[in-house]
Amino acid sequence: MPQFAANLSLLYPELAFLDRFAAAARDGFKAVEFLFPYAWPAREIAARLDALGLQQVLFNAPPGDWDAGERGLACLPGREAEFQAGVHRALDCAQALACPRLHVMAGLIPEGASFESLRPVYADNLSWAAQQAAADGVELLIEPINPRDMPRYFLNRQAQAHALVAEVAAPNLKVQMDLYHCQIVEGDVATKLRQYLPGGNIGHIQIAGVPERHEPDSGELNYPYLFSLLDELAYSGWVGCEYRPVRGMEPGGTSAGLGWLRPWL
Repeated sequence: MPQFAANLSLLYPELAFLDRFAAAARDGFKAVEFLFPYAWPAREIAARLDALGLQQVLFNAPPGDWDAGERGLACLPGREAEFQAGVHRALDCAQALACPRLHVMAGLIPEGASFESLRPVYADNLSWAAQQAAADGVELLIEPINPRDMPRYFLNRQAQAHALVAEVAAPNLKVQMDLYHCQIVEGDVATKLRQYLPGGNIGHIQIAGVPERHEPDSGELNYPYLFSLLDELAYSGWVGCEYRPVRGMEPGGTSAGLGWLRPWL
């Protein structure tokens, strides 16, 4: 049976971030993920995880200047020193939170550049970062993201990500497969799972309804079928619930929309 983690950057938006941990635990989640922890002292997050018996399973390395529109640094020539400093900061936080995996965002392709022109610096940065993460026992993840939600993002397709994992050839470098992004860009999600899961290079899965990115029981994907397929393929990792609740800022809105999850808890 799949193991589900609450994405606290998107779920429980009516609550202050540090109050979302208790809400997730009350709803039966045993694990959480989020985008970025850096605005809060790691000890405060760790205290909530410990008190509630929650496991931190994923967060992102610093993405550059998020508010200015940056979405990662790994593919950007000339930003290597900043990228490396961010990875060190993220690994320190991962140790404090006992988090076993870290997502490194690739970044946006600058005007006039191309995927192939940026690929060497991206691969070099991933190789370096994977070595640093391995020393701390942390798994490094890369994620294809759809260009509708994130125009010009460096990685869009599963084949791109898996080819880069093979090129870098670091045992702790894996793909974060978001089924929402995969469906928008490529479709044929079940076949993609059958193609890539047996190889062991998928380190984390995320879900949301398509196309609105609401609860997984809305939209065009048949998630009960896909959850059963994960069992069939013996996927033992976490499934991150990275969606925007339909009832949004209503008090209890996230909890009210969890009917899809209860049969799987």
